[in-house]
Amino acid sequence: MRSVPGADPGGSVGSDSSTIYRVRRVLAIKPFRRLWGVTYLCSVADWLNLLALTGLVTKLLDNYTAQNFGFVGVILTQLLPGLLFAPVGGLLADRFDRRKVMIVCDLLRFGFLLSIALVGSSIWLFVGNFLVGCCSMLWIPAKDAAVPNLLRRPEQVETANQLGMVMTYGVAVITAAGANALIFSVNSTFHLWTDDNASLNIAKLVVVINSLLYLTSAILIATRIPELSLRDVHTKPEDKPKSAEGENLGLREMVKDGIKYVRTTPLVRGLLIGAFGAFAAGGAVIGSAKPYSSSLQAGDAAFNLLVLAVFMGLAVGMVIAPKLARRLEHARLFGTSIVGAGLSLLLVALSPHLSVSLVTVALVGVWAGTAFLTGVTIIGSQIEDSIRGRINAIYQSLLKLVLFGSTIIVPSLVALVKVRTVEVWGSPVTIDGTRPVMIGGALLAAVLGIVAYRQMGDKSTEPILSDLRNALRRSPRRVNGLLIAVEGTTIIDTEHQASRLADWLRGGTRPVVLAADPALDDQRLALLVSGASLTGARAHALAAAAVRADIIECDVQPALTAGSVVVMERFVDSPMAHLSAVAGLDTDELEGLADWATGRLRPDITVLLDTDPGTLSPGKRKAGLGDQWRVQHLLSEMAAADPDRYVVVDADGTEDVVAERVQTAVRAVLVGRLSGLMPSEQPPEV
Repeated sequence: MRSVPGADPGGSVGSDSSTIYRVRRVLAIKPFRRLWGVTYLCSVADWLNLLALTGLVTKLLDNYTAQNFGFVGVILTQLLPGLLFAPVGGLLADRFDRRKVMIVCDLLRFGFLLSIALVGSSIWLFVGNFLVGCCSMLWIPAKDAAVPNLLRRPEQVETANQLGMVMTYGVAVITAAGANALIFSVNSTFHLWTDDNASLNIAKLVVVINSLLYLTSAILIATRIPELSLRDVHTKPEDKPKSAEGENLGLREMVKDGIKYVRTTPLVRGLLIGAFGAFAAGGAVIGSAKPYSSSLQAGDAAFNLLVLAVFMGLAVGMVIAPKLARRLEHARLFGTSIVGAGLSLLLVALSPHLSVSLVTVALVGVWAGTAFLTGVTIIGSQIEDSIRGRINAIYQSLLKLVLFGSTIIVPSLVALVKVRTVEVWGSPVTIDGTRPVMIGGALLAAVLGIVAYRQMGDKSTEPILSDLRNALRRSPRRVNGLLIAVEGTTIIDTEHQASRLADWLRGGTRPVVLAADPALDDQRLALLVSGASLTGARAHALAAAAVRADIIECDVQPALTAGSVVVMERFVDSPMAHLSAVAGLDTDELEGLADWATGRLRPDITVLLDTDPGTLSPGKRKAGLGDQWRVQHLLSEMAAADPDRYVVVDADGTEDVVAERVQTAVRAVLVGRLSGLMPSEQPPEV
């Protein structure tokens, strides 16, 4: 069967439409939609806070050296709370009403920021910024832990996280930068201040406006999202852990309970190990980005291009992560993404030219975005609600810890290596400490990614490389068995040849299943059509797809998962060609419908019985000769479009002769890779 561009396992429409559908379903939930809006406000405030305070601190300090230190001070006082208060935020999120925690934190952030503008002291700016960061570290775990309880189904967590990431690292960044530029341009347009303190007053105005965003967030949470107080929405009472059903634990007991949970839960342990490796690789990039861009000898623009490339990669990774997760287990996707980020970073370290660096840095961003979103999704969908806040807090604090450490350690390591210039393919390349640091970060990420993958437990028996290859090819999650489809113009031919092929393959090493008895299939379809009084061709096509979907789900997939060889006649191509040629239905629509019915399951081998409709006996001519020609022509087009999966067999002749041709063709495909599936004897000469 041909692959359909844009098709998606979730329906008969393209993957983009499916993504839009999932987003609409999540945004249709009013409490989540309101929280999403609040997240937008707070994210804009967070980014604007960075821009506003770095602008204000330069106005409060006169000395150039002090101004440079002030910029670094703003960054560090925003990172430092993550090291100290993120675990406390997790405890509060699990112990108290999450909605009340968020309201109090927003009010405190409003007050601290407003005081910075009113006091007008550089010392208080750093203190206030630190306190605002502390409140943020208490607010974020409460918000993240509350999100799954606002959704209708646990599987919506991934889409919700994707929306949150897009808002936080996309729309909010653009809005904050635009708002900051707009506010600073107001004075030059309307001349609100004309004295020497005009720039200082504008900087204070930005801080005041920023504080009002937090106040607005507190009001919205208090008045419009009471659902944030919900707990254990998707957990049945009998499934709740004892710690959630018993008496409320004290803070000390909650700390011990969280440590015990991490130590005894391989999923969480692997998640944190992998996160450390991913964040370490990211820290190596951030800490050495500026000197690395200089080593490429591409001018000052190189740094901006590299930053743009990594952020574009992050965005792409967050977009494709849910698509990959539908074909790959989250544990596999998380570990693989971290290893992929490490290997990509290794290519960055070895890159001799800016063009190569841009591509490899973008790859690092893709894998990092996929890993980060997958990690947050695992926490939201697979971690118990009673401890979710603490795990979220540890995840966030680990990010802050590694990035904070990288900011301090990486420049020192870079300075240890003497700079030298070498010629690579006629181009000068500067070798400095950034490349060894990146190589070290790459190897650390790859090793910890493998450790995380093993710790989290792999329930699939399919080799991971094969699973990943099928995921990237947009195929469904690969199974262990082998699927052989027999297609042709007439039901009688496909029925007999599928049965004989299955009998022949039973002489091999694996169990063989002949799926979907044609008589039973036709009987079920006739019963469905007559029972529902269906008369139109499109309705018949939908009914046939429903029957086919049930056969795939109940018979074919379990047999493949068990490692069996499944032989199925009229898998998809023959019915689709018949409906298109005889009933006149649109081929593209039928392809999408077939993808939905089969979950995009593809046969490993499709045997096409190539029959000349003019030679058919009267008993086989159930349709007109012209219809048979059209069906055969469509089947031939399908085979020509995907020659790697099809084998075309001349079906003119007796059943025994055609059966020998089918066996020879299948043997030729399987020999050298899966020859153990076949009987040991050679087929007779034809």
